[in-house]
Amino acid sequence: MLKIKQWLGVAGFALAAMAVSVPAQADELADILKRGELRVAVQTSGPLMSFMDKTGKRTGLAVEVAKRMADDLGVKLVLQDYEWKGLIPALLSGKADMVAADMTPTPQRAAQVLFSLPMFYADTVAVVPKDSPYKSYGELDKEGVTVGALGASTYAEVGKKMLPKATLKEFSGGSAPVGQALSSGRLDAGIMSLSTANQFLADFGTLRVLDGVMVREPLAFAVGPNAVRLKFWLDNWQTLKTADNSLPELVKYWYSTEWKKEH
Repeated sequence: MLKIKQWLGVAGFALAAMAVSVPAQADELADILKRGELRVAVQTSGPLMSFMDKTGKRTGLAVEVAKRMADDLGVKLVLQDYEWKGLIPALLSGKADMVAADMTPTPQRAAQVLFSLPMFYADTVAVVPKDSPYKSYGELDKEGVTVGALGASTYAEVGKKMLPKATLKEFSGGSAPVGQALSSGRLDAGIMSLSTANQFLADFGTLRVLDGVMVREPLAFAVGPNAVRLKFWLDNWQTLKTADNSLPELVKYWYSTEWKKEH
């Protein structure tokens, strides 16, 4: 009996020592509430997700979703502008609490950060000038064809994978430069989401979408690798706002061209 008591005493001491030596898990959600601010990294220029409207106010689908999240948390929204390549580094460095963008939760990205449930989905398509001889995206896969896409994006990865014979040119500064290059004849085609393509068709009037959806991707928001509670809060928010139809209605508005009348 004495030996059993001694063993239990040693075991209890060891467990207590372990509890003291293991640091407490960081709680980013508690920090946000205490700070009174939700720091969100968004794209510097990425219509329709994040852009400056006619009045100089930052808006877009991802921005408006982030605003609603901040309101529901009862905190101030602090937007941080980054080029696409700087979004995840801003999160990993602790400068931002969340990335709000049309980001695909690829295995490579998910190895670095935590992703929410999909906030929306995007069909990836190829866009060409109206007078282009091509009818479907598969016809672009040949030498001598130059295709453009946002750099470090899944659109660029789709181009590399599905059009390996074509020459891929990657752009920075959002999808706008791709549309401009297309409209000026510097590209044979551009790879982008269907929603972005619809905006370009309305803006330039000289483009068309090729037949066929190249990929359908889920798009999610990202939080730090240890922000488990914040990730679950985002998932809960997405579920509730999908159930009451407010999130689908917001997506429908921004995926159309109606927002151009107001912004």
